Amino acid sequence: MKTSRWLLLCGLALAVLLFFALGLNRYFSLAYLQERHAGFVDLYAQHPWEVRAAYFGLYLVVAALSLPGAAILTLAGGGVFGFGWGLVLVSFASSLGATLSFWLARWLLRDLVQSRFAVQLAAINAGLQKEGALYLFGLRLIPVVPFFLINLTMGLTALRSWTFYWVSQLGMLIGTVVYVNAGLQLASLRSLRDVASPALLASFALLGCLPLLMKAVWARVAQGRVYARWRGHKPKTFERNLVVIGAGAGGLVASYIAAAVRAKVTLVESHKMGGDCLNYGCVPSKALIRSARLAQQMRGAAAYGLQAREPKLDFKALMQRINQVVADIAPHDSVERYTALGVDVVQGYAKITSPWTVEIALNGGGTQTLTTRSIVIAAGAQPVVPPLPGLKETGYLTSDTLWAHLATLDAMPRRWVVLGGGPIGCELAQALARLGASVTQVEMAERLLLREDDEVSALVRSSLQADGVTVLTGHKALRCEQQGEARVLVVQRPATDGGGEMPVEFDQLLCAVGRSARLTGYGLEDLGVDTAKTVATNEHLQTVYPNIYAAGDVAGPYQFTHVAAHQAWYATVNALFGDFKRFRVSYKAIPQATFTEPELARVGLNEREALEKKVPFEVTRFDIGELDRAIADGAARGWVKVLTVPGRDRILGVTIVGAQAAELLAEYVLAMQHGLGLNKILGTVHSYPTMAEANKYAAGAWRRAHQPEALLRWAQRFHAWRRR
Repeated sequence: MKTSRWLLLCGLALAVLLFFALGLNRYFSLAYLQERHAGFVDLYAQHPWEVRAAYFGLYLVVAALSLPGAAILTLAGGGVFGFGWGLVLVSFASSLGATLSFWLARWLLRDLVQSRFAVQLAAINAGLQKEGALYLFGLRLIPVVPFFLINLTMGLTALRSWTFYWVSQLGMLIGTVVYVNAGLQLASLRSLRDVASPALLASFALLGCLPLLMKAVWARVAQGRVYARWRGHKPKTFERNLVVIGAGAGGLVASYIAAAVRAKVTLVESHKMGGDCLNYGCVPSKALIRSARLAQQMRGAAAYGLQAREPKLDFKALMQRINQVVADIAPHDSVERYTALGVDVVQGYAKITSPWTVEIALNGGGTQTLTTRSIVIAAGAQPVVPPLPGLKETGYLTSDTLWAHLATLDAMPRRWVVLGGGPIGCELAQALARLGASVTQVEMAERLLLREDDEVSALVRSSLQADGVTVLTGHKALRCEQQGEARVLVVQRPATDGGGEMPVEFDQLLCAVGRSARLTGYGLEDLGVDTAKTVATNEHLQTVYPNIYAAGDVAGPYQFTHVAAHQAWYATVNALFGDFKRFRVSYKAIPQATFTEPELARVGLNEREALEKKVPFEVTRFDIGELDRAIADGAARGWVKVLTVPGRDRILGVTIVGAQAAELLAEYVLAMQHGLGLNKILGTVHSYPTMAEANKYAAGAWRRAHQPEALLRWAQRFHAWRRR
C-alpha cells in the first residue's frame, strides 16, 4: 500500500478513536437530542440555510466515516426541519455519505483485497457486475444489516460507483421516510426501539426479499418470452425425461446419471460410442506414447546396466496393439453396457426441432421423433484445420483421421510435419520421433505450450529436440505445394533467423492446431441459441432455453475429458431436479496434463497466469532430482512448483514436471478442492520410496521457509538451559 494511503488510513483511525476518547458520541444520543430540540428549532428559525448546510455536512461526515449516530441525525432531520426538508436533506446526505464511505474503502483497501483474493473474488465480481444493483437494493431495504458495513464491503468489490449511489438513494428511501416521520414525534420517543420495533424490522426484512421475488418473477417473464414462439408446441406429456445428444465423455456420464436415478433417458450417437477420447484422442494416443516410450527406454538401456538396442519397429503390429487397446476399452462405453444400465441408446443424427422435441435420422434408415422434458447437448469438438493454401491438395491428417489412415499402411511414413505446438502436437511429435520418424514441428508462436511457464516450455522443447524433433517456433506456415514428387510446407522464417521463406518436405502432415466445438447440424441455429464460439450457457449450464443444457467441449471453457464428465453431472442433475434445486458448476480445481516425457501436470494458477492476473504469490519449489525414488528409477529430473498466498499455506496452483506428474497432481487437486493447505500435506504419511513423496518434500520446503524464527530462538535458549 502506498504511503499516502497508509497516512490517510491512520488519520481516519485516529479520528474515530478521538471521537470516542473525547466522548463526542454523547452528542448523538436520543436524550441529548430531546434535551436540545427546542434550541435547534429556534436556531433553524433564525438561520435556516446555514443550519441546513451544517446539518448536511455533519451527516456526510458521520456517514462517510461510519460513525454511530446516523439514526439520531435522521430523527433530528424530521424533528428540526419537518418532514419535507428533513426527507430531502437526510436522503441525499445519507446516500452521498455512503458513497464517500464506499470510495474510501475502495481507494484504501480494494487493490490490496482484490490482489490477495483475486481468484476467490472473480465470481463475486462477475455476479455483482451482472446483478449487483438487485442485491444491493435488497440489502438497503433491510435495516437489520448495518448500512456502514454494506458501504465498506461494496467498496471492495467491482461494483460501479454510480450504480452504488443510485441504488442506495432509492433503497434507503423507505427507511428514511420512517425515521424522518418518527422525528416529528421526537418528544414522545423513549428509545430508538419505539421507531425500529421488532415487527417493523421484520417487515423490512420481508421487504428486502422483494427484489429476489422480483428476480424470480422476471426470470419467469423472460422464460415466457423465450418460449413465446413455441406457444402451443409444448407437449402435454413427455416420452422422455431427458434426451442426451452425443456419446462422448459428457453424454455417457449424463445418460448414466439419469438412468441411475430412474429417469427415462435416451442417448443419441451418430457415429462411435465413446466419442473422441476413446476413438481418436486420449486412448489411441496414450497407447502410441507408451510404445514410443518403450522404444526410447531400449535405446537408453545401458544406463540401467543392460545392453542398449536400437528398436526395430513392426508398424503393423504397433497399429494392431493400438486398435486392440481401443477395442479392450470400448465395452466400457458400449451400447450393450448402457442399455443394461437402463439407457435407451439410439444410433443416428439428432436434430432439436423444438425445445421439447428431438428428431433422429436413424443410421439404419427412417426417423424417430421423441418428446422430452429436457435436453443435454454433449456433441464434443472437432480438429481445427487452418485455411492454408494448398493444404487440401497435398493432403493432411488430424487427430480424428490419423489412426484410421495409419491402420491402412504397412510402414510408418518417414518424414512428418506437425503443425501446432500445443499439447497434442507436442505429444505426437515426440512419440513419432521416438518410433523412428523424422519429425519437424512448426509453431507460429515464439515457444511451445503457450499456456505454461517459460521454463516448462523450454524443458519440453529441449526434450523434443533430444529425441530428434526439429522444432521451428516463430515460423509461420504459408502454404503447401507439390514440387515434383515432393510435398512441401513453405514457412516464413522469423526475422531473428534472417527472415524469408523456407521449404519443409514431408511425407505426411498432421494438423494439431486446436479443436473447435461442434455447433452445427443439430438444430441450434433454428432455435436461436447463441453459438458464436461455443454453446452459450449460464452458471447452471443452461442455454437460452432453460430446459436445454450443454456440457463438455461444446460448452467450454475447457476441452478435457474429465471436465466434460464433471459438467455432465451438473447439467443432468439440474435438468432433472432443477425445479427444486439447481447447482452452479464449479471450476475450483481443474487438473490438466500433457503426456510428453517428462510429463507436465498442473492445477490452478501457474506463475504466468498469476502475474497476468496480478495475484500476489509465493513460490515453493522442490527438485525431483533430490527424490530417492526418482534417482533409483533413473527419472531424476523435473520439479514440483507450488504457488501459495504470501505468508500462508493456502495453495493457489501447482505445476509438476517429471515422471508420473499427472498421478502426483491428484493430491494437490484434492487439497485445493477441499481447502487443505501445505501443512496438511506435510502432516500426511507418504510411502517410502515413492514419487508421491515429492509432494511432501515440497510442503516441507514451504514449512522451512516459514519457520517461526523468534520462537525457535527461545526454544534454543530453553534447551540450553535444560542442559545445565
